[in-house]
Amino acid sequence: MKKKMKIGFVVDDTLDKTDGVQQYVLTLGKWLSENGHEIHFLVGETKRTDLNNIHSLSRNFKVRFNKNRLSIPLPANTKKLKNLLLKEGFDIIHIQMPYSPWLAGKIIKQVPQSTAVIGTFHILPYGRLEKLATRLLGAYSKKTLQRFDQVLSVSLAAQKFCLATYKTNSLVLPNTVATRTFRATPQASNKFRIVYLNRLVPRKGCAKLIEAVKYLPAEMLAEIEVIIIGKGPLRQKLEAMAKGLPVKFLGFVEESLKPRLLASADIAVFPSLGGESFGIVLIEAMAAGAGVVIGGNNAGYKTVLDPVPETLFNPNKSSEFTKLLRRLWSDEKLRQEIHKQQKQIVKQYDVEVVGSKLLNIYAEVIDKKGQSKDND
Repeated sequence: MKKKMKIGFVVDDTLDKTDGVQQYVLTLGKWLSENGHEIHFLVGETKRTDLNNIHSLSRNFKVRFNKNRLSIPLPANTKKLKNLLLKEGFDIIHIQMPYSPWLAGKIIKQVPQSTAVIGTFHILPYGRLEKLATRLLGAYSKKTLQRFDQVLSVSLAAQKFCLATYKTNSLVLPNTVATRTFRATPQASNKFRIVYLNRLVPRKGCAKLIEAVKYLPAEMLAEIEVIIIGKGPLRQKLEAMAKGLPVKFLGFVEESLKPRLLASADIAVFPSLGGESFGIVLIEAMAAGAGVVIGGNNAGYKTVLDPVPETLFNPNKSSEFTKLLRRLWSDEKLRQEIHKQQKQIVKQYDVEVVGSKLLNIYAEVIDKKGQSKDND
């Protein structure tokens, strides 16, 4: 489809942080813009001024859901939304799901029939409470769900959860990274480097990494350094756990520094305990050029790591975790083999591949809407 489109990405949360949903929207938005399409971001409350066509449409308040911190919008002004949609005349409105009835839900109700509505379902529940809450939200959103022309899910696991909670069939289109721009020169180190990059919260499993490191043999502890990147409420507790171990806490780092730090990893480790629908940080690490990327055996991370089963482990079993770290440290040939495989795996998640598929989906939906209009 050669027509240049006007596309509005809708995010109930803010764009002031860089979680998976925000990265999905920003990466695709940038690529689509570079390919000549006009991109708008219709979001809750955001303070960013570095993006073109960003519309802050609500006031948000912070909540905890699925062991994450996020913000949800207060009811947006219906007249303001309607005027914006009529003024811009979007070809596509792309909703990030699950969505709030107070912002995205209102947008769906006000969007003209000439505009195609696409959704991407992003989450997988950590526990029963989150599963129940999403099911209730899906039931509440039943009427607006009828307006969608196509729903996507970021993984098979998310696809199943979308069907179970929103009673909606979806196509799988994975998360994405601009691999060309993510590759970096490694930060120099004379140690064998194990890198963790994520929030310091229980679900992400940093404590499990430190427990596994405690049981490494002395000769390995003398040769390695464990780099912990991220912030969160567990930092003080984790620092106490790591006392006497070769562990360094770098705290929060800017997005621009992430590729170089990940590229410096002999092993990039992500021991998440669950609640992951995909695992964008895994493909970021692969794209950056990390030696080996390993992760907890939750449903979302399996989406990315299943092709190389040696890279999955149970983070709740310290002995298994420790054994994998020892094996990778001692077997350079194995690391090289896995690295070679992961260099190939990450290609399917490049924004050129995923973005092109998304454009085809947009085109098919618009064509169907045109045919439907002609038949009326």
